[in-house]
Amino acid sequence: MQPSKPSKDLNNSKAVDFLKQRLNKIYSDSPNVLDEELIQEIQPNQSPHQRFIQSLMNSGKDIVEIQTEWHNYYLQLPDQEKLIVWQEFYETTNQRIEKQNADYQKNLSEHKSNIVNQRKNFLNRLIKQSDQSIHYPSNYYNNPKKHFHFKAHLKALIFGLSIGFLAIFIFLFSFFNQIIITPFIQPSSVASATPLILTANDQAPSPTPEVIIPKINVQIPIHYNVNTTNEYIIENNLESGVVHFPTTVLPGQNGNAVYFGHSANNILNPGKYKFAFVLLHTLVDGDTFYLTYNDKIYTYKVISHFDVSPNDVGVLGPVPGQTATATLITCDPPGTSLYRLIVIGKQIYPSPSSNTNPKTINNFQIPTKLPNNGPSLFSQVFSSLTNKIIGLVIITIFIIVGIKWLYSFRD
Repeated sequence: MQPSKPSKDLNNSKAVDFLKQRLNKIYSDSPNVLDEELIQEIQPNQSPHQRFIQSLMNSGKDIVEIQTEWHNYYLQLPDQEKLIVWQEFYETTNQRIEKQNADYQKNLSEHKSNIVNQRKNFLNRLIKQSDQSIHYPSNYYNNPKKHFHFKAHLKALIFGLSIGFLAIFIFLFSFFNQIIITPFIQPSSVASATPLILTANDQAPSPTPEVIIPKINVQIPIHYNVNTTNEYIIENNLESGVVHFPTTVLPGQNGNAVYFGHSANNILNPGKYKFAFVLLHTLVDGDTFYLTYNDKIYTYKVISHFDVSPNDVGVLGPVPGQTATATLITCDPPGTSLYRLIVIGKQIYPSPSSNTNPKTINNFQIPTKLPNNGPSLFSQVFSSLTNKIIGLVIITIFIIVGIKWLYSFRD
């Protein structure tokens, strides 16, 4: 026995129920009340549902209460009316979207039109400017290239000369800066800890031998252990203080004690006493300076000051008519080695009567020249044959490049 087929009416009933379930699911919720409010703005002829929304929005209630009442209102509607609500929502939403698209296209078109007009106006201004009369010299067309590039060549020439002067300044400052900065050196501004000694009893001597010059606020250690007249060794010791010349007597002995110090040296050279005696030329007769040695202070009063040539080694000997003296020597003018400044002071404390005669001085080689400020940076760089060749090659390259650069302006 074959099973009976379901009736046609039964099948139609199930299909209808299925569709109702789907529609109920779709329309179970109401459209958003805010979206409905926006719809009112573009819907001239309002339906009863839309008028209800309008009354809710104008009621002064908050959005939660409005949404709740709208939702309750919607749920009470029959299915047919719910369908109408959604149809109204979709239709007006599409109208709103179309209106927004139309407004966007209109704004975009206006923006493009403005850009085109701005470009046209800019081109018109350029054309007007180019149409103005330009007066060139009568010989311009004979050699237009020369006139066209004149300003460019002038700017290049000014730039090149500026760079050249800057390079020369850097070169000169690097090698000869002691001449440039010497006038600005004031030891008193950087040696604030140096005491100003008025008499020998005002301060106990330091354990390190020193030369003290109150007038220029100088207090610098002295090297007594240089046992050679070799200028190179003396210059090395001048980096760390003042040097006692070994062929001369010591403080407390009868005779002339001689001391060398830098007046100015290249700031790139080693040592912190490159400007030890830079203001020594300010001392005049009657000024005092002091030497500390073997826990004693010896006071000297300046009796003469003068310049001599570097070859005048006679100033290393005894001072005529004086029992005990101290001589301070430095290069002069400061920053150069043209002359030697000699400042001689006679011992006034303690009394020279308490001095002893010097012992036999070692047979040092007699120098033929007084020590100077030491080798300049230039002489140090080009001291060896290799450095001289390298320097010559570099200078030659600069000259060739400079000549070719200037030759480019021949037209």
